[in-house]
Amino acid sequence: MFITFEGTEGCGKTSQIPPLAEYLRFMGYPVLATREPGGTEIGDQIRSVLFDRGESAMHQRTEILLFQAARAQHVEEFIRPNLASGKIILCDRFADSTRAYQGYGYQRDLEELEQIIQFATGGLEPDLTILLDLEVEVGLRRREQSGGWNRLDAMQLEFHQRAREGYHKLMRAEPRRWIVVDADRPMDVVQADLRQVILERLPALSGRG
Repeated sequence: MFITFEGTEGCGKTSQIPPLAEYLRFMGYPVLATREPGGTEIGDQIRSVLFDRGESAMHQRTEILLFQAARAQHVEEFIRPNLASGKIILCDRFADSTRAYQGYGYQRDLEELEQIIQFATGGLEPDLTILLDLEVEVGLRRREQSGGWNRLDAMQLEFHQRAREGYHKLMRAEPRRWIVVDADRPMDVVQADLRQVILERLPALSGRG
């Protein structure tokens, strides 16, 4: 099963996935956690370029193509082989991030963008996508306080608001694939919801331990 986690900056994905993966392993699930951009040596190198605050001259098309290059490597080197071997993959961001940020955030042509995404992923789509939803201003304050501010965090507030609206549009278009979890709550409460949501989607394995 391929499970992706989406949301605007500061929503808590990166903090929630490791304990979630650990819990699912304790329950007997063969779980691997990964992230985008990254997940491979090539992807991590691309990530460092994409998020470097010194790369302010990067064009939108360059950014889009770099994300897809990292994703293509991730899919072929890591995601598909591990799915084929029966693993459950928890992925911090996937193609919906491109749709939300580079599509709705930058207001690029969505059909054109979709062609690039499909080329990069080979048509791979998540079985379940969890949106950790949070007010944009709250998330950006969290990011700033954490000291992890990067090039995309520094975009104008309106950009992040459009990205959040984009996530909601994507969710409405595919309601069976998406589940929304309110991220504006204590971490342990959000974690409990995530565990419940995923266990409900894995009925054949629930109860193992």
